[in-house]
Amino acid sequence: MKIAVLDDWVECARDFCDWNRLGTNEAGTNIAVDIFHDTISGKTLVERLQPYDIICLMRERTPIDARLMDQLPNLRGIITSGMRNAALDIAAAKTRGIMLSGTESPGHATAELAFTLIAMQARQLFTAAQSMANGGWQTHLGRDLRGARLGILGLGRLGEALAKYGAAFGMNVQAWSQNLTKDRCAEVGVDYVDRETLFRTSDFISIHLKLSDRVRHLVGVDELAMMQRDAYLVNTSRAPIIDMHALTAALKTKKIAGAAIDVYDLEPLPSSNPLRGTTNLLMTPHIGYVTRETMKVFYSQTLEAIEAMIAGKPIRQL
Repeated sequence: MKIAVLDDWVECARDFCDWNRLGTNEAGTNIAVDIFHDTISGKTLVERLQPYDIICLMRERTPIDARLMDQLPNLRGIITSGMRNAALDIAAAKTRGIMLSGTESPGHATAELAFTLIAMQARQLFTAAQSMANGGWQTHLGRDLRGARLGILGLGRLGEALAKYGAAFGMNVQAWSQNLTKDRCAEVGVDYVDRETLFRTSDFISIHLKLSDRVRHLVGVDELAMMQRDAYLVNTSRAPIIDMHALTAALKTKKIAGAAIDVYDLEPLPSSNPLRGTTNLLMTPHIGYVTRETMKVFYSQTLEAIEAMIAGKPIRQL
């Protein structure tokens, strides 16, 4: 039996669980685990995955759709980190009788990164650090977080965590999303505002929404035009929520002060992508959940799920 572990970008999968624990199955068949550190697509991906019985995914990385599944004759099970993965066609897998399992997903790491990006933009830390490394000195005038207005798009688990970080720093926190209620805002202790008010009055806006058709390009030309010229935008959620063409145009014309993003339409982001040269855009390489603590949960529970599938008793089914 062959197991594929995909998209181990920082080569940490072997550090957080004992893959040798799989050994052999009850029928005496050796269980081989191959861990891949790159992301590929198309025919090359099909050829790579054809020998495998179980494929283990890192969420939101390699897409697994119906067309790919139909070209994998040995595929019996798919395991993803987290219980949601927009890159996995769950319905297609179920109709093909493929076992599906997930893992728990601590969310605080992404909220921590979002707040870190807010703080970095407020004080222009990256630019200041680059200046020092290049022999320079002060280059920008920073601003306080205390008293600034933090607007949060989406007040779920991660949005709530960010709201608490902002409040701890003395920020005035407000929130909006299409289904958000005043009662939910009162529960978290933030101000409920309408969409236009959030964009027009927030000094910092952070996105914490689940991707769906109704939020695709939710932040576009009109929303960016509403923002203050000294405001900042942060996205650690999903890339398509922002119209990136509109954002890069707004940054180049200085309609907003800056943005920080951790998620991209194509990942890893190609070295030639024009985003890399965009002024006032702070980019991180999709590291929202990439922490030691989160990876320990992901990989240790992936190993548990493999053992359960081999036994024919899948756990944490999707």
